[in-house]
Amino acid sequence: MGSGDASAALRDLAEAWRASRSTVVLTGAGISTASGIPDFRSPGGRWSSYTPIPFQDFVASQAAREAYWRYKGETWQVIQQSEPNRAHQALSELGHADRIALLVTQNVDGLHERSGFPPDRQICIHGTDASVICLTCGERTPREAAQLAWEAGSAVPGCPCGGVLKPATISFGQNLIESDLERAFEAAADADLIVAVGTSLVVSPINQMLPAAIRGGARVAILTASETPFDDLAHFRSTRPLDEVLPEIVRLALEA
Repeated sequence: MGSGDASAALRDLAEAWRASRSTVVLTGAGISTASGIPDFRSPGGRWSSYTPIPFQDFVASQAAREAYWRYKGETWQVIQQSEPNRAHQALSELGHADRIALLVTQNVDGLHERSGFPPDRQICIHGTDASVICLTCGERTPREAAQLAWEAGSAVPGCPCGGVLKPATISFGQNLIESDLERAFEAAADADLIVAVGTSLVVSPINQMLPAAIRGGARVAILTASETPFDDLAHFRSTRPLDEVLPEIVRLALEA
């Protein structure tokens, strides 16, 4: 596709966004790479050097808890040094302009929240690293104190009740929050436009938002560098850097 064709396609997507009664956005790790946070499935991503620890292993094994916290502690240090990039900021602007009905993110880095995206229109479907939760009493608290304890040498930070703290992310083998799933799929079914941003669309069940939206008559935009299982269904497709393409969409979609 030539640059002229690409520009025309971007204008078409911006026009569809402007005309949409309800636009739903699904984001993945690719939106945060420009902020310096490595993604998961691309070559050299975090999956290449980290073996996921299932929730059941975390519960059952002290060694597994220590390994999990070592990974999460180091990851949080990277996240804290990062800032929302132009792609996050563009989506935040669209959210405040009432051009996004719901943003569902698979990311746990908190950059959408820090970009100022309206919190009542966002679902962190895989939880967040910004909080920790006690597996005994269930209390949820900000991450800072537990992170400081880990950095000071506590291999597995604990709760004052004596329980074990875990970052409030959804681990392998741990159920997603049913109410969040229901809200995400209801929004997808009601959407006129669904936009997948920086996601490979291979993680189930949340990737099924796209078929749900299509069944409801929505148009589909996929903005990500990697191939996805749904590319053939996309009405709009771009592999351009997200911190370039999303600000351009904002300019075109919000112009007078």
